Amino acid sequence: MSVDKLIVTLIGLAVIGFIVWFFWLVKKPGARAAVTSGGYQEAMVLVKGGYTPDVIVVEHGKPVRLNFVRTESAACSEKLLIPDFRKSVTLPEGETVSVEFLPDRAGEFEFQCEMGMLRGKLIVE
Repeated sequence: MSVDKLIVTLIGLAVIGFIVWFFWLVKKPGARAAVTSGGYQEAMVLVKGGYTPDVIVVEHGKPVRLNFVRTESAACSEKLLIPDFRKSVTLPEGETVSVEFLPDRAGEFEFQCEMGMLRGKLIVE
């Protein structure tokens, strides 16, 4: 193998390694939900091509209120599912929709659109 082929191969492997690290190995810290005066752990989630923030950290045993605001018209983002807490809501465009539940156990729980294309994670500590 010539020197130029070796250099191109090493650069290609480095780029592949970076992509794997960036998309699959980096852990996002998540946004911690703020505690309101009413005792709820509350977070605002923007729905536009995904969920922002897509990782939300809460404490178990305290009620949670997630406020979703959908600012796009894509059909995929119309429905929100939180299967572990048996929640399914419709998100009308331009409106804030609150989803309330009590996380009774610690763990990581996914929320997603109806098609599973948009995904987020709720970390209960």
